[in-house]
Parts: sequence; C-alpha cells; structure tokens
Amino acid sequence: MKIAMIAPAWISIPPANYGGTESIIAFIVEELVALGHDVTLFASGDSHTPAKLVSFYPKSLLSEGVPWQAALKAYFHLHKSLEQAGDFDVVHTHLSSTADMFLFPLMEKLATPHVTTMHSNFPFDRVNEWIGDADQYFLEWIKPAPIVTVSDRARQNIPYDLNIAGVVHLGVPMQHYRFTDAKPEPYFTWLGRFAPAKGAHLAIAAAKQANVKLVLAGIIEHGNKESLDYYNAEIAPHLDGNQITYIGPVNMEQKVELLSKAVGFLNPITWEEPGATVVLESMALGCPVIGFARGVVPELIVHGKTGFLVHTVEEMEQYIPRIGEIDRRTTHLHVDRNFSARVMAEKYVKIYQTLQTKR
Repeated sequence: MKIAMIAPAWISIPPANYGGTESIIAFIVEELVALGHDVTLFASGDSHTPAKLVSFYPKSLLSEGVPWQAALKAYFHLHKSLEQAGDFDVVHTHLSSTADMFLFPLMEKLATPHVTTMHSNFPFDRVNEWIGDADQYFLEWIKPAPIVTVSDRARQNIPYDLNIAGVVHLGVPMQHYRFTDAKPEPYFTWLGRFAPAKGAHLAIAAAKQANVKLVLAGIIEHGNKESLDYYNAEIAPHLDGNQITYIGPVNMEQKVELLSKAVGFLNPITWEEPGATVVLESMALGCPVIGFARGVVPELIVHGKTGFLVHTVEEMEQYIPRIGEIDRRTTHLHVDRNFSARVMAEKYVKIYQTLQTKR
C-alpha cells in the first residue's frame, strides 16, 4: 500500500526530546515500513525516518523559534503536503494542536481515502488558558472526515457527532524497550512537559509524603509564560539535589535508562489525557506506574498487576511502598501483547483497507 503520512511541522519526527504525537508518528511509520508498505513522510527536514521524507522547511518550526500562535508556515506545510495526496492509496494526517485544524477544509474535496488521528481533545481553538469558539465553525469540514481516537475515553469525550473510523490505542516499539532483570534503583521518576495538568508538582508532593527519591525529567517551555511560571513556583523550590532532582530533557537513550532503572513511575495527571505514551514506555521497560485514574490511564494499567490506579496524592503515597508487589516482567509483557507499535500499525492497516473499500 502506498501511504502518505502527514505530520505537523512543529517538531521533528522523531522528536529530539519531548513530543508525544511526534514519537507516535515515528513509531507508526517505522512499523508500516517494516510491514512492507511504501510510506512517504511529510515532515520537517530535520526528521529521520526509514520512509521517504518530503519536507518544505529544513528545520522544525519550534526549533526555529516560531511560536505556536504563528500558524502561517504550519498551514503552508499542510497545504503543500496535501497537494501531493493524489499520488497515494491512503493519506494519514494528525490532529494535535490548533493549526492542525486547517487540515479539514483542505481535505474537503480530497478524493484519496484519508483518516485523521486525533491526539488531543476538543476544544482546539485555544491558546494557553484562552478558549475560543472556532471549533464549531469547522464542523462542516470535520464531520465527514474519518477520525481515529487514541482511546475509548477520548472518543467518549468528543462533544460532537463525528465520523469515527475506529479507536487505536498508542503503541511503542518493543525493540527499543527491552526488558532487563536487573534490580531497579531506589528512586521513582516523572517524565513529561512541565504544565499543571501533567502533575509534576503532585508527584513531588507524593514523593515527599512517602519519603522516597524522585527524579524529574522533561521539557520547560521557556517561551510559554504559563509553563515557566509553573516551573518556577511549583517545581524549582522543591529541588534539593538529593530527594527531589531534575535532570533536564532526555533523549531516547537517556529515557530508556531512566525508566528501566526506576523502581516506579508517578503519573498524577489532572486532565483527560487521551493517550499516554510515557506510561506505555515505562511499563514496556518493566517499570510499574502509579497513576491517577484519568483519561486513558485506566485503559492501560491493570490495577494491582501492572501498576496502581489512584485518585489523590494521599492514595498515591499509600501505594508507593507497595510498588514491589508488581512483577516487572508481567508489566513488560502486558505492553508487548496489547500496546506494541506493531499492534498499533496493524490496526491502522485494517482501517486503511476499510476506507479503500468504501471509496
């Protein structure tokens, strides 16, 4: 099958550091190529892929200092990518940030079978805490478009009657997340983007109350005032270089080392997260997760078997001493059987085939 994979131009594929959507796009492309499909990835020129790469900019927009609100180059990338859509059997696009909404009017008359994976939640007309009403104006283009959600919960949270082509949970490439029997080191970890909804401050609170070490890793968005203010007020004052430490952004190799050596991962999210790549990455390496039962998390963690589902910091504190009850190999196998990148890619191929038969 000849497949066009159109990624947003904001972050390279795969991301140099943090980028959940971009990591998943990289995983899908890698597996589709391994399955023998002819894949062309439309992404920034600093991307690396086993597929054919078509780019309109040498570097990703964020790395060039383009702010999220400046959407003109993001639009140009999508427009030029879709101009070539007629050369493919199927076009796969991704809805993650506000600028991705331009996809739907651009695809209105697209004859090639196409599907869009929705990686985030409505509303998409938003800038930081500000929320607009433009989503409803785009519904005339969105409603006919086949949409895939990344969890059952994400599908339930859609406030509109859309054309849902299926639910495909995120998956991780197991060849990059090999299990080791080595005894974990006595620390917990948190990894992500520093924003209130990601809950790093709650992970700190739970670790302090349980008197365990916590290693934080991830991205501070220095161009985002909300993120910077949050880090300076809620995170930095607790960093003591001993119990609570921050090691900065991590690449793939560093992430694997961090997660595989940690005794457990704390994930106290406070929003309806549609997909949670880092939860799967952690469990794939055998590192069990204690997570708030929000969004997709209850669909990923088997309580008492691959981690623990909790609702408050106090509950998280209570389960931290019980992390040794979770068998790390069982945790790894749970991801291998249910949430591998190969399983994810095979589900997408079935959706592509269904779309072709409906053409």
